[in-house]
Amino acid sequence: MSEPRKTPLYDLHVALGGKMVDFAGWLMPVNYPAGVAAEHKHCREKAALFDVSHMGQVELRGENVAGKLETLCPSSFQTLPEGKARYTFFTNAQGGIMDDLIVANAGDHLFVVVNASMRDQDIAHMRRLDLEVTELSRALIAVQGPAAEAIVAAHVPEAAGLKFMETTTATLAGVGIRISRLGYTGEDGYEISIPEDKATEITKLLLEHPDLEPAGLGARDSLRLEAGLCLYGNDIDNETSPVEANLTWAMQKKRREEGGFPGAARIQRELAEGPSRLLVGIRPEGRAPARRGVEVADMDGNIIGAVTSGGFGPTVEGPVSMGYVSAAHSAEGTQVQLIIRGKPRPATIIKLPFVAHHYKR
Repeated sequence: MSEPRKTPLYDLHVALGGKMVDFAGWLMPVNYPAGVAAEHKHCREKAALFDVSHMGQVELRGENVAGKLETLCPSSFQTLPEGKARYTFFTNAQGGIMDDLIVANAGDHLFVVVNASMRDQDIAHMRRLDLEVTELSRALIAVQGPAAEAIVAAHVPEAAGLKFMETTTATLAGVGIRISRLGYTGEDGYEISIPEDKATEITKLLLEHPDLEPAGLGARDSLRLEAGLCLYGNDIDNETSPVEANLTWAMQKKRREEGGFPGAARIQRELAEGPSRLLVGIRPEGRAPARRGVEVADMDGNIIGAVTSGGFGPTVEGPVSMGYVSAAHSAEGTQVQLIIRGKPRPATIIKLPFVAHHYKR
């Protein structure tokens, strides 16, 4: 078994007191001395900096690059304006989700960011296309929170003019970067792609701002859970369709109608008839969290689904969960039971997210 890899910021994480863990084959900070709850709260109130360099950054080039990528995804890239990014996913022949990703129109190429756990699979998948596929050796950091614009724009004036899901190239401290206004916390913020040899220097420079603190995987997970954002491998996977996962919005109308992507038959059928199950928010009563794998039952004790993500939500000051239940029990306000350690505990189906998004549109 190979040793876990280190991001360009590994030494900085250690110097800042990061508790390092193996995540998807990478040594990553799960939290710093302040702790997960404090890092989570700081992101919601001011701003947090996350190292997401373990994610795969890829450039796609070639003739009809947007059209060719559409053969793997149910989203439209041929109509994606230059400087815009789009959330999408690879689907398999059965209509399940192979991975979710971000695709940006960078002008003469597409810039793609894929999940760390699936980067080898995804890059191999894209190499099947008749395109030039280049995996970039660059660091990637995310600055997230209401103070993100002020912090980043002090060094990159162009950042203030970007809206949610927009991207551009710029310089930061004399270094060429790509900056995109997006993230996975539900807060406003940016992801910044940086040459590896400049990553520590730029990260330290940004952290000089009094409103910015480093945050680890623990806070990143609790933030995305409160924001109702899916985690690949938990809430979406090879068996789950985009319709079941309430991701229909990421499939543009023309693509939904015309198909031409893997698994289109199942996805179009579920769009027309409705899926048998749906992803929902679940709010347990009391203080005990319901984590992944907990069964969900109706009020008569019949099992109707399961929790896929769950934990304590520091912003809502209570337990929060996401999971799949039968479509008949998916309506907001439906009372259900969570089977925790063999005992039923009351909970309510709610509409996601638990915490409103604060993107700059």
